[in-house]
Amino acid sequence: METELNEQTPSATDGKQLRVKIFGVGTAGIAIAEQMATSGFAGAQFTAVNADATSKTTIAEQIHLETKVLRGLGTGGDPERGCKLAEDHFEQIKRSCADVDVVFIVAGLGGGVGSGASPVLARAARASGALVLAFISLPFECEGNRRQQQAQQALDHLKLACDGVLCLPNQKAFKLLDENVSFAESFRASVRLLIEGAMGVWRLMKLRGIVEIHFEELSTVLRERHGESCFATVEAAGENRVDELLGKIYAHPLLDGVKALEESATVLVSILGGPDLSMKDVNRVMQQVNVHAPRARVIMGGAVDGSFAGRLAMTIIATSPRRQEVEKPAPEPAKVVEIEAPEVAVEFCGELLPTESKPAGRASTPVVTTAPALNLDQREEIISKHTGKPVRLRKADEPRMRQITLPLDIVNKGRFDKSEPTIHKGEDLDLPTYIRRGVALN
Repeated sequence: METELNEQTPSATDGKQLRVKIFGVGTAGIAIAEQMATSGFAGAQFTAVNADATSKTTIAEQIHLETKVLRGLGTGGDPERGCKLAEDHFEQIKRSCADVDVVFIVAGLGGGVGSGASPVLARAARASGALVLAFISLPFECEGNRRQQQAQQALDHLKLACDGVLCLPNQKAFKLLDENVSFAESFRASVRLLIEGAMGVWRLMKLRGIVEIHFEELSTVLRERHGESCFATVEAAGENRVDELLGKIYAHPLLDGVKALEESATVLVSILGGPDLSMKDVNRVMQQVNVHAPRARVIMGGAVDGSFAGRLAMTIIATSPRRQEVEKPAPEPAKVVEIEAPEVAVEFCGELLPTESKPAGRASTPVVTTAPALNLDQREEIISKHTGKPVRLRKADEPRMRQITLPLDIVNKGRFDKSEPTIHKGEDLDLPTYIRRGVALN
């Protein structure tokens, strides 16, 4: 385990305000972005991206993926349509990302626009020069296999197009709730977790820390080369805030009871406190992280916010290595060579066995022996040993297989083509006589 402390150094955005734009993509993404607009993301710009003209949103800037074919009725849950619409509006999306330092993409994967348009939006944002982070959620199991498969494909595309992806499986969020909770509350809990994760990254980027984590390090942690990424953002207040904070981390569903930390390759920890944040509190928190992530590379950052007096917040982002199962390819079966071999007699000339020394003066007579006739199996075995390949011999009297042509030509009946056939004694009298009798005309 290795812990890195990043001393404060000038960043690329020193001397100017970091410009962040948050795109809500699809129905779920827009709903999340609307809540983010009222949840402390001060200074960020918001844009809604959708293909359904009937959807309503409080976000002022909108990119409506219009098309004459769909007539504003959406994509019907088809990611390919969503991708095609976004490609058609690529330049408009790219212009919307101009003069922006960082782009947040917020979406629920599994549907048409969220799954299809989000990767295209990421490419357009990067083409405009912005750094791109995606905060996405995966469907509940009850939403069906089709949506889950579409979501997984979209996630793979996003990993290739973004600088980093934070993924929230909705099914894990369900562990926080009572099993009798309402259907709507299950989705609201998922939205809250996703916003908490985005808020943790937002604070990490916006607040200049005593021990600072730069965006380049965050992007490196979230690169596509890793397997899975999980995150958790928790807060606590009061005298026992450290114990309460650690308790929330241990119970966080996205960390699987800190199992995710034990299996992680890299762990990024950002601690935020008020002016009363003590070194003792930081040491206690980091000691527990190091204990539960013994094999991970730990990157730690810390910041102080005057409005956080008596409070403590921590964001953890952990990535696990990609599990690649190396499967040895099955050996290809040896090709069988079929040859035609006639019956032959094999002769062996010379002495078959060593002989005793012969008396002098008596000439030796060479022995010519005719081998017995070999059957088909014996000849196959002998030839296979010499060639090193399995051989199957064909008997000389075995008939060759021939391919014949079936009479499948379609005959045009002319003016009788659409009428009922005239059948007499099993023959169609509408066909010309020479065709019925099989006479070929030159």
